[in-house]
Amino acid sequence: MSAHDPLIAPVLVLNRNYQPVRVTTVRHAFLMLYVDRAHALDSDYEVYDFDGWAALGPVDGEPFVGTTSGGVRTPRVVLLREYNRVPRTPLRLSRRNILLRDDYTCQYCGCQPHPRDLNLDHVIPRSRGGESTWENLVASCRRCNLEKGARTPEECGMRLLKRPRRPNWSVVVQLASIHQKIAEWEPFLAAAGAAE
Repeated sequence: MSAHDPLIAPVLVLNRNYQPVRVTTVRHAFLMLYVDRAHALDSDYEVYDFDGWAALGPVDGEPFVGTTSGGVRTPRVVLLREYNRVPRTPLRLSRRNILLRDDYTCQYCGCQPHPRDLNLDHVIPRSRGGESTWENLVASCRRCNLEKGARTPEECGMRLLKRPRRPNWSVVVQLASIHQKIAEWEPFLAAAGAAE
């Protein structure tokens, strides 16, 4: 399938209480709508069943799927009709997840270079017993990493933008890994992040 196939675009799945549960594809979202397991939300967050959604028709400039009876716009958010528990999978300590947690931002100077130009810095250097843990690793640009060297931030007059901690809500981090920003997702992701 091509990268422009609308059926593989991401769709945010919400629990009945509007809490993000996972990300699925448009193809699976249509299936959930058709078998009445979920309802689609439009850009005004109005709720539609499958027939109501199909009757809306496509919007200029927005993705849609062609059918024999006309175009059907692709949903960006679906709401489950029944309760579906939020997955609580453990979040693996990795470079990618540290960068996601720190929003691809140097935790010393606040710059946002290309991800390949970010390092992981041990707040308490390894040479001084610092471990590779969520609470001791931060994203750092090359300049700040070199300036800090084998010292603590206090010893070299640097301050962390925020204290590093283990994320306790892996779904939000997983959703953040989708690099395209989808405006319809923002209120749900922001609310989920604030709830933690």
